[in-house]
Amino acid sequence: MMVHQPMAVNQLDEVEARWFAVYTKFKREKQVQKQLRERGIEVYLPLQSYTRKYQRKIKHVEIPLISCYIFIKIIKPQYVHVLETPDVVHFVRIAKDLIAIPEAEMEILKRVVGEGTEIDVRAGGYQLGDEVEIIGGNLTGLKGWLVSSENEKNLVIELENLGYSMRMTVDPTLLRKTGRRAPDAEQYRKLNGSYGW
Repeated sequence: MMVHQPMAVNQLDEVEARWFAVYTKFKREKQVQKQLRERGIEVYLPLQSYTRKYQRKIKHVEIPLISCYIFIKIIKPQYVHVLETPDVVHFVRIAKDLIAIPEAEMEILKRVVGEGTEIDVRAGGYQLGDEVEIIGGNLTGLKGWLVSSENEKNLVIELENLGYSMRMTVDPTLLRKTGRRAPDAEQYRKLNGSYGW
């Protein structure tokens, strides 16, 4: 008996441009935005303005609202051009599906960012047993399993890529869910409870 795997959904369209999220290398969002614009691709990078006070000066900075994410509006033939752009890692997918972001949600995001109020963006709640990938710093690309939470600012993940188990504490802003769950995820939850924001 052969089991058929469901086909991944791809909402790219040949004619109608749609919004998608793209994952970039750490602290390269502005460079990717510039390069994509030079290629004629519509890009939106939500930025939040901060004033930093130092001992001898005041500095105004703009920091991406969502680290390592930019939003692009493309048609299907532009897909490969985006992936070929330096510092683009991949399209953000839900499980294996390439899902378009509704225009209405993009408009809400633009309006909220345009208000100029401080916004706290957090990834959808992590649960113990989630597979996560480190998306910033020297460990970018490593994957592991979320095994406990010390507090809202630190998650403990277990890495097994090296052939042995290594546990480390990681800031949740440097993680993203891969969509997979550990085979023994229930064991993590029973030991530690669930962690969600």
